[in-house]
Amino acid sequence: MTAPATSPTQDSTWEEWGTLIRLAVPIILTNLAMFAMVAVDTLMIGHSSKEELAAMGLAAVWIQGTTMFAAGILFGMDPIVSQAHGARDSERIRSILGQGLVMGLLLCPFLWVAWGWTEGFLLVMGQDPELARMGGVYAKWQLVSIPGVMAFTAVRQWLQGQRLLAPILFHATWANALNVLLNWVLIFGHWGAPAMGLRGAALATTIMRTIMGAALVWHVWSHHKATVPRLGMGPLAWNYRAHRYLLALGIPIAIQVTLEMGAFGLSTLLSGRLGTVSASAHLIVMNIASITFMVPLGIGLAASTRVGNLIGEGRPLAARRAARCAFGLGAGVMLIFGLIFLVGRHFLPTLYTSAEEVSVRAMAALILPIAGAFQVFDGLQVVGSGVLRGVGKTKPAALFNLIGYWPL
Repeated sequence: MTAPATSPTQDSTWEEWGTLIRLAVPIILTNLAMFAMVAVDTLMIGHSSKEELAAMGLAAVWIQGTTMFAAGILFGMDPIVSQAHGARDSERIRSILGQGLVMGLLLCPFLWVAWGWTEGFLLVMGQDPELARMGGVYAKWQLVSIPGVMAFTAVRQWLQGQRLLAPILFHATWANALNVLLNWVLIFGHWGAPAMGLRGAALATTIMRTIMGAALVWHVWSHHKATVPRLGMGPLAWNYRAHRYLLALGIPIAIQVTLEMGAFGLSTLLSGRLGTVSASAHLIVMNIASITFMVPLGIGLAASTRVGNLIGEGRPLAARRAARCAFGLGAGVMLIFGLIFLVGRHFLPTLYTSAEEVSVRAMAALILPIAGAFQVFDGLQVVGSGVLRGVGKTKPAALFNLIGYWPL
């Protein structure tokens, strides 16, 4: 009798790879679409002024770091939603959306104060006063977008935990196409608009973030009518114990992502003290590395959802297999990206600068292989964080990031 070509375990593993990829691809595309707003700003400002490019990069350290802390708290929704979805607990799924939106609303004042202090932060960190002033202006022009950012994040985590990814990708895609057009009009001054430079980039991003947040909330309002009574109006949305539990899960995640971004942000701030060329080159490399990071981040988020669903279904062994597959997938793609960083170190910087900025291109080419060296390890840690989040264990990742990114 002929033996089967593959064992049941092998079949299950291949099926799990397929499930993870189908779940990860829309998340990755959404992450890339969200990051594309920052990347488009960077690309267009880089062709406008290296001083504005440096100011944007320095301001982004503080803006993105504080935003990720607030968003990290909302990431605490992930294990709650994914496990409730796996357990078919519709009441829990309905209530967590309202709780997430209320929590996002409560976090807005923190971000308003933090972004408003961008210039002061950069001055405290020893940056050039003129770059600090420009960075402060860039941040203040985005203050009104904060409610949209928080609303989009809360609804995104809620949909993602239920594997409802198409609406997120749809809204992020059209918004980015419009953002490119707005940047072109407002930065360079087309169609009768004044050339606003850095302010134009900030204004375009602000408009699109606000529209995206409103559009995703409207999608839930119109397509998930059973959830409408829970959108911040029902008592469950304001439940103290529920919010305390969300904070217990979310604060370690917020600390984890802030420690990680803070480590890279510190290197950006240190490069800023070396001059405009160093700051611009470093920003280019970090921008490229951030783009590739969206892939393992998407795999990690997919792993979080998948593992959480399986835990909710009462299938711990399947959850373990999903975690192993996610680690392999993350390591494989980041190895490829590391090689691209090495081979394309001279070409990639040309996408961000004009031909006259030879010194910026040369310095970026020197830094890119260093960034390529940590791609695999960066991918493994973010996938691992996603797996732990799906299980509901959010504190270990924060501790590991504290030890790995700072004392070491």
